Amino acid sequence: MQAAAHLFFEQGYAATSIADISELSARTSGAIYFHYAGKEQLARAVVEAHFAAWPALIARHENVGAPALERLVRLSYAVARAFRDDVFVRAGARLWAERRSINVEMPPPFLDWIATVEHLLDEARAEGTLAAGAEPVRDATTLVSAFFGLHTLSDALDERRLIEDRLTAFWQLMLPALQGVPAPAALLDRVREDTASLPR
Repeated sequence: MQAAAHLFFEQGYAATSIADISELSARTSGAIYFHYAGKEQLARAVVEAHFAAWPALIARHENVGAPALERLVRLSYAVARAFRDDVFVRAGARLWAERRSINVEMPPPFLDWIATVEHLLDEARAEGTLAAGAEPVRDATTLVSAFFGLHTLSDALDERRLIEDRLTAFWQLMLPALQGVPAPAALLDRVREDTASLPR
């Protein structure tokens, strides 16, 4: 599956064959077909691995002893690094984008992310740190849309090499609308100082 993820990310679904995966993985085609009925099922397995990466990552960041908005920002950087560095995450994202050419049902994206962001915004409201004009249900969808749009742009421009810089600019724009007492620079400084020890 590691070989398949690498090839699906680098070449796309249509340009990758079972023979290619066999060659890269040093496994016979027969061994691959023993585990997967075809290339479609292997692609789905990679997408499922992509989605399976998130619950544990979310849980680790939800358990960090920090205010909710800071946890949200910390989580966003961890997700950004996963999209930049993790082959299963990158391959899963590409395969999901190519889903109309793959004859297998794919898991739905984004809904869990929207729920997670809404939950953190609700926590921030309960803490008294959310801006009066912020609305968790409305703003969670907007934040997730903008966040993944940022990833699409960053992937197209430089294969996400500058994703953390772009994410910092994103939060410099968004945090003043979310924080009850706007202090985006202080929050971002705390997150950047702790980057080396953040859960991955």
